[in-house]
Amino acid sequence: MSVNLTANAIPAIVAGDVNAKPLVQVLDIALISNNNISEKQRYRLLLSDAVSSHHAMLATQLNDRVRTGRVKKGSVVQLLDYICTPLQNRKIIVVLNMETIIPDCEIIGNPKSFMDSDLPTQRVLPDNTVENSSRRNNNNLAAQNASDNVQNFRPTVQPPYQPPPVYKSRGAIVKNEAPARVIPIAALNPYQGRWAIKARVTAKGDLRRYNNARGDGKVFSFDLLDSDGGEIRVTCFNAVVDRFYDAIEVGKVYLISKGSLKPAQKNFNHLKNEWEILLDSTSTVELCPDEDGSIPKQQFSFRPISEIENVDSNSILDIIGVVTSVNPSVPILRKNGMETQRRILNLKDSSGRSVELTLWGEFCNREGQKLQEMVDTGFFPILAVKAGKVNDFSGKSISSISTTQLFMNPDIPEAHSLRDWFDQVGKDSASLSISKDIIPGGPKNEIRKTVSQIKDEGLGRSDKPDWITVRATISFIKTDTFCYTACPLMIGDRQCNKKVTRSGNTRWQCDRCNQEFEECDYRYLLQAQILDHTGITWVTAFQEAGEEIMGYSSKELYLLKYEQQDDERFGEIIKSRLFNHFVFRLKIKEELYGDEQKVKITVVKADKVNYSSESGYMLDLISKFRQ
Repeated sequence: MSVNLTANAIPAIVAGDVNAKPLVQVLDIALISNNNISEKQRYRLLLSDAVSSHHAMLATQLNDRVRTGRVKKGSVVQLLDYICTPLQNRKIIVVLNMETIIPDCEIIGNPKSFMDSDLPTQRVLPDNTVENSSRRNNNNLAAQNASDNVQNFRPTVQPPYQPPPVYKSRGAIVKNEAPARVIPIAALNPYQGRWAIKARVTAKGDLRRYNNARGDGKVFSFDLLDSDGGEIRVTCFNAVVDRFYDAIEVGKVYLISKGSLKPAQKNFNHLKNEWEILLDSTSTVELCPDEDGSIPKQQFSFRPISEIENVDSNSILDIIGVVTSVNPSVPILRKNGMETQRRILNLKDSSGRSVELTLWGEFCNREGQKLQEMVDTGFFPILAVKAGKVNDFSGKSISSISTTQLFMNPDIPEAHSLRDWFDQVGKDSASLSISKDIIPGGPKNEIRKTVSQIKDEGLGRSDKPDWITVRATISFIKTDTFCYTACPLMIGDRQCNKKVTRSGNTRWQCDRCNQEFEECDYRYLLQAQILDHTGITWVTAFQEAGEEIMGYSSKELYLLKYEQQDDERFGEIIKSRLFNHFVFRLKIKEELYGDEQKVKITVVKADKVNYSSESGYMLDLISKFRQ
């Protein structure tokens, strides 16, 4: 049985045709060796139109066609989506989509390798049409010379091949002059020449600045989603940032072209795409003013909270849950000396589990404040988290990153289902926290201990300090050395804070900085005893923790005691702080004092007891005991 392949298909594709959808035959298939195991394998094909043959590359999304045997040597296929692009000084056909017409067939004709030089020269006629200087009648005869038992398989769409158009009197179109063809994100690959994608921006990262061996720079990224569900990240550097940062808005649809593709950096990119787009000075980003309803607003891949327990740390995932508690936002000093905000939430879902969600930066003031107001009024909102990061410090928890998005009470089926479950069952049902040994809604993933366990378990005696949380009461505060006068000068990006002494009647002197100044700082060095139902111990609280315990600044109390000498008022303030209940975040580390090793306990954070959170913690313990 013979089959008529599309005549002149190979020359037409190499010349620039992308619309004919021709029938061709696969003469050979080879797997391209790939030393980079992080990239997908690729297949190279040899395609024939019965007269000419040419090499092609199969898009990775079509690899299964070869692996399952749907496409093999001899198969007759119809090319539905394809492009011919230069690669290493030669042209190669990239097959983006195709359909198998005959899975197994004998080789048709006697095809010869087609060279770019075989393309016909063209001249412009007076009526602006293009005429080939040579006819391929002989080739056509060879392709159409079939026996009486010929079976014709016609492609779905088979328009005649049209040569490249002519623009005015300038001759044939030159490379990259015609507008690029819009293709799905899933079809993007680095072997294409010209392309364009139409997609919605689903997330936009912050503008970041960096410094490396090549100097200073800036970068930002944004994520795209198209109507086929394909996602990809776009990155811009330096001058390109100035062009596009203000123009890109989350939720808007854009037509993007003339970018280059590079392998996705999976350490920072959670999208399910092996490529990223890098925009340069020639790239174009055009806003599509008309709303395209075929492109979703957002795409989620939710994981039940119960599954997060088995997810690797640093994984990026989507979760949805009911917000059951919200902690106040607190300032945190980062390692680089910059201050940021942190807020802790608790989420639960119908899997019977709950998890801590840590919000950082602006999330605390925007969505975090709204969520707290809702919970304080007795309404427990649904929260969908797009691209949260999994942490595994003392159990599993989720934290926000720069590309995280939060959606409160979203209009999606998962949210409606969760709301029905919570209103009918979930509100009164206990859930087991996967953030183990922590305070639900507490300031961090913290291991809860009692005072007696500090000594009984030998905490702080290892190479690294132990960090624990204790709910305890202040029973005594030393008042003779509750604070000290400190140097306010900056050493680099940090304050000196060395103890200073009087130099004359009005000036202070720092021995470290070897300078004098009019005003000094006052910093807490508070020593106190705390106790719970198991025992009592001494702790030390520095500036921030001291203010949380005392409720006054160290300067106010210093002036009250030493300048105003109002011992009665000072004594009243100290007494008012005794026997108050706090949740203490403690750092425990053995240190050398003289020739003796002593365990030092430092108060890192002192929060007033939140009885709602403590009740949740007790219920959690009861649930664990029952199980």
